[in-house]
Amino acid sequence: MPIGTITRGTTNTNRLRRVDRFMQTLPVLRSSADPLVVDLGYGASAVTSLELHSRIRKVRHDVEVLGLEIDKERVQTATDQLDAVRRGETGFAADALVSFARGGFEVPVRDGRRPAMIRAFNVLRQYDESSVADAWGLMVSRLQPRGVLVEGTCDEIGRVSSWVTLSPAGPVSLTISLRLEDLEWPSIVAERLPKALIHRNVPGERIADLMTELDRQWQYSAALAAYGPVQRWLATVAGLVAAGWPVQGNRSRWRLGELTVPWESVAPNPS
Repeated sequence: MPIGTITRGTTNTNRLRRVDRFMQTLPVLRSSADPLVVDLGYGASAVTSLELHSRIRKVRHDVEVLGLEIDKERVQTATDQLDAVRRGETGFAADALVSFARGGFEVPVRDGRRPAMIRAFNVLRQYDESSVADAWGLMVSRLQPRGVLVEGTCDEIGRVSSWVTLSPAGPVSLTISLRLEDLEWPSIVAERLPKALIHRNVPGERIADLMTELDRQWQYSAALAAYGPVQRWLATVAGLVAAGWPVQGNRSRWRLGELTVPWESVAPNPS
């Protein structure tokens, strides 16, 4: 039996574009001898799995996406939608290397294959924080030796996102990604932090320190709003770096409203 519980299944076109764009940059996508990507908990429609494939195939043409869901009816719905894709009735490539099957955190894959990447988005939100470590451990145990798990959450239309990147050895980094146009405060992402962090946004926790410093630097850079939100965000990131935060990446990523820090800089305090 699949391991896990059925999610709400909320699915919207382009909802996961931010994390897909991030996954395009992961080195394992280019280096893997078996570029299999699992979309775990894709929801009530095949669209996010199909979009994931269409985006990352631009980097790796032979990438294969396997969508997994616990609910048998969702698997059937996605399979029916895929049939329409095969008939050329949609905007997706008729030859897309996409398939759907039933599965949960155990990540069942035929023929003993191991995924290069697993995306598990908006899956753990309904679980207790105490369940996160076991779910992470089970998923990363299915990865290739250099594989990556991307686990996170976003709002309903994908304008506010955050995710943890994990290797088989454990969590590596936290990324937040925000639509900068009309952004009032970066700390809006606190409402969409991964389950491992969402309840830790309280005084004394490092993630709370990051949220506070983000807002402080955003406010400090307010004068640059006249030059556009991107310039204000770049100044905010520069302010974080100056304040001692170990921000990763470069301006090309930051310009997208994206910010990545090492996991140890925001990891929850020991219980």
